[in-house]
Amino acid sequence: MQKYLNLKGTAATAFEGNQLVSINGIKTIRSTTAIHVDTLIEYEDGTTTTVKTAANVAFGTVVQLQAAVIAALQTSWTNPVYDVTVTKAIVSVINA
Repeated sequence: MQKYLNLKGTAATAFEGNQLVSINGIKTIRSTTAIHVDTLIEYEDGTTTTVKTAANVAFGTVVQLQAAVIAALQTSWTNPVYDVTVTKAIVSVINA
């Protein structure tokens, strides 16, 4: 069963609306910068989703996305989408 995080953005940021991000096959979720603006979701198949946010402290977005993945996987198979709003505004979501 495929499961997704539904990353929600607001009109106040450059990213508005919803973006579905697969949680199947996630290998790691990590930050790549000292101020934690780029959070990478890396998959077993070598692809990466980059979630760019406003500056974070103490890996805030990483921790929130990890918690959201755990919560989503604990939901019933009839709920394939799990809504997520991180505390720092999402600027962009790039799948590569």
